[in-house]
Amino acid sequence: MDPMSLFPGGYVCSRVLGMETEVAIGLHPWERHHERPNRLSVDAEMFVPEGAAGGGIVDYDGVRDLVRGWRGRPHVEVLETLAEELLAECFRDARVAAARVRITKTQIFPEARGAGIEVFRRRKA
Repeated sequence: MDPMSLFPGGYVCSRVLGMETEVAIGLHPWERHHERPNRLSVDAEMFVPEGAAGGGIVDYDGVRDLVRGWRGRPHVEVLETLAEELLAECFRDARVAAARVRITKTQIFPEARGAGIEVFRRRKA
């Protein structure tokens, strides 16, 4: 999805890229009973239409704090659970009209740099 198609007047994108954390996550038996949690890389982007009240500056400390807080939490089955939490945090600022989050397990398969999900969502009217 090209955000320019959603914001013909332009936008400001505040982002936090490559946050790293470890979370007990996964459906596979070896993920459920693994001695080490999965290493995750997390990206969050928040799109504010150009000209929004208060400008396009978005405080992304809440996003960072949320991701840091995932370490040590109880086992999570799927990445989508974390993505929904992250999206909710992105939309706490009422000016954020759309958000994109990516969560990647970075050490899941030896033949891949990672496996994960990306979700792009517009604010519900």
